[in-house]
Amino acid sequence: MPQKRNRPDHDGTHRLAFERNKKRILASQDCCGICGKPVDKNLKYPAPLSPCIDHIIPIDRGGHPSDMANLQLAHWICNRQKSNKLTGTKKKEQDEVSTNRMLPQSMDWRQFREKSEEK
Repeated sequence: MPQKRNRPDHDGTHRLAFERNKKRILASQDCCGICGKPVDKNLKYPAPLSPCIDHIIPIDRGGHPSDMANLQLAHWICNRQKSNKLTGTKKKEQDEVSTNRMLPQSMDWRQFREKSEEK
């Protein structure tokens, strides 16, 4: 039976960088990157609207675990609804990112992917 691997941002090489960037995001961002509404940083987990850090492109879909360009502030519930599932639709462009959520977007993340591939 294969052993379950820990995510690098939870227990591994990117843990310190993730924690450092998490502090920067909590200090500099005020709105949820998924729904665009303000985040109350005084709320604590397990409150649904408590703050958390979202990986814009999920780690298991090729997103970087600790890069600031791949992290954003989000409500815990928005992040849970976003998950990491991709929906299948009719022929899409390869670079198009789509998710299982029908939440308003604060940014067009397809442009993010194009910028990150240029590097």
